[in-house]
Amino acid sequence: MPSLSLLAFACCILAFVNSNADKVNYGAALTKSLLYYEAQRSGALPPSQRVNWRGNSAVNDGKAAGEDLVGGYYDAGDNVKFGFPMAFTVTMLAWSVVEFGPQLLAKNELSNALAAIKWGTDYFIKAHPHPNFLYGQVGDGFSDHACWMRPEDMTTPRTVYWIDEQHPGADLAGETAAAFAAAALAFRGTRYSFQLILHAKQLFDFAVKYPGQYQNSISSAANFYSSSGYEDELLWAAVWLERATGEKQYLDFITNSTNIGGTRQMFSWDDKYVGAQLLVAKGILEGKYPGNGNLGQYKNYLEQFICNCLQKGSNNVKTTNNGLLWWQDWNNLQYVTSASFIMTTYSHVLTATKNTLQCPAGKIPPEYLIHVVRSQVNYILGVNPHQISYMVGFGEKYPQQVHHRGASIVSINQNPTPVTCQGGFTAWFHRNAPNPNVIDGAIVGGPGQNDEYTDSRENFQQAEAATANSAPFVGVLAYFA
Repeated sequence: MPSLSLLAFACCILAFVNSNADKVNYGAALTKSLLYYEAQRSGALPPSQRVNWRGNSAVNDGKAAGEDLVGGYYDAGDNVKFGFPMAFTVTMLAWSVVEFGPQLLAKNELSNALAAIKWGTDYFIKAHPHPNFLYGQVGDGFSDHACWMRPEDMTTPRTVYWIDEQHPGADLAGETAAAFAAAALAFRGTRYSFQLILHAKQLFDFAVKYPGQYQNSISSAANFYSSSGYEDELLWAAVWLERATGEKQYLDFITNSTNIGGTRQMFSWDDKYVGAQLLVAKGILEGKYPGNGNLGQYKNYLEQFICNCLQKGSNNVKTTNNGLLWWQDWNNLQYVTSASFIMTTYSHVLTATKNTLQCPAGKIPPEYLIHVVRSQVNYILGVNPHQISYMVGFGEKYPQQVHHRGASIVSINQNPTPVTCQGGFTAWFHRNAPNPNVIDGAIVGGPGQNDEYTDSRENFQQAEAATANSAPFVGVLAYFA
């Protein structure tokens, strides 16, 4: 389906905004978006745990290798801890705090956001016991996906995988460095922040000295979270380290890079160029960086990406019939939430610095970016043809059969009888009934290009949620709440 015309798209946006803005409770959605991370926790749950259908799980992770790798997050509806998307998730949660901390505080969610970040960074500290060594995965995707078990019952192997000097992974090391550096800013002024900076610096140095794509060293990740390259993660890490430390070496790295991404198609767990471009553009607009030369190009490329999202560029992002930005059938909403974060943040920067966005279609005021983002947020939260919220637990109608092992099986706290590997498929996966547990705040993959959605556990392309989907949404919801 071709993109809507500029006029039609603008009318669609204004119709959404004017008729539905007052009907969406962004504060409630923000609260649920952070609850979701408690449902995804691996390890021994703390006394403050609010999602009470979950229990302790994977409490021996790393033991066979003589390490303590307990903690962190399961990535989606399975029980594997994939370090690459987990690090991106933590980076985006931290960026939400860095950019929208006052708004989170005003809604009494800052402490929950910091707790969500720290659950990830505490695990990454364990996973980085030496400067040039990082555990990048716990559990095997193939054996895990062959079973349908709640995490508390897991009997699948908890194999550990790592990168080191002989088995490098600059993308994994770079993204984890970015997570540490962004989190250091979120925890600025604390002793913990200095600890995070140390890990970030070591991992960045490791990534630069030992380049390569991490799935060549952790082949088990190749079919699940394969990286398309590592240069974007190096830039992403360098930008965050420059912001966290102010040290010239990181600005030099950014300035002298020969690959700054060009105009990207998307911003995601695999492609960080847009995020790095935005942080450089922010530095230029704030007067921290010069706006000419290579640094100026970062800003130009970022603005072209945003113009394309606004339908005012030279290569506009497709939309569904009803105005939702659309990239692909499989888990499209991850790209909508990340693009929404980029547009919200840049609008925030443009407003603060009294600037406008220059698109091929003309100058765009920062308020227009917010109009477009609001239309995307409202669509996700139920203002769409099916009147279904794609955030689980939000609104009157939302997905009931989320593709998620823990949510789809009766809570161990309600029935401790173990659910076996294959027994879970028979008793729970193929059961045509709502999940017994509501995984509040999860953002599912979402509808297809024709706005269609099938609420079925077997429809994993649309019905599975992932931590990388919700992380950018936290900052966006904090802004609107």
